[in-house]
Amino acid sequence: MSKEENINIEEQATPRTTVAGTYPGGEGEGEDDQNDWTGQETEEEAGGEEAESTRPTLKEVIEENAREDEKPFSSTLALRTILGGDILNTQAIRSQVWLILLITLFSIIYVSNRYSCQKQQIKIDKLNTELKKSKYKTLSLSSVLTERCRESHVVELLRANNDSVIHPADQPPYIVMIPNP
Repeated sequence: MSKEENINIEEQATPRTTVAGTYPGGEGEGEDDQNDWTGQETEEEAGGEEAESTRPTLKEVIEENAREDEKPFSSTLALRTILGGDILNTQAIRSQVWLILLITLFSIIYVSNRYSCQKQQIKIDKLNTELKKSKYKTLSLSSVLTERCRESHVVELLRANNDSVIHPADQPPYIVMIPNP
């Protein structure tokens, strides 16, 4: 409530009367009348109904200031106002609601993106360890196969099996030349 509205309410509640020729400190004067010691009529008395019709009535001022939809935001911030939700009723929060929703949306996207990236990193690490295991297994199997395919190892196996028809050759292989027609 502004200072002018307070003065208007006080004037309507207690009308001012001035006595011609009085001065501050005289008998019967209140504090409101100390400024009118010149003996002239006040604007309210001179204008009559015109001055009263331009000023709002006490009922109008109370209706204007006593609205439930918007309470003035106090300068002190208490935990009760934050947890009670009173902070969300202020005009500053209402005007920034789209910005708050946009920030919330970006936060959700950021968290979900980070979560999916972490899942992919875990999957990549798992596949890398599986690949290393496969490489080591392939390398060990290749070395075993190479050793078993050597001629000396095959000859030893053939000598160990007496019932085998296969035996090593005594002569070196022949080179056969075929003429081209």
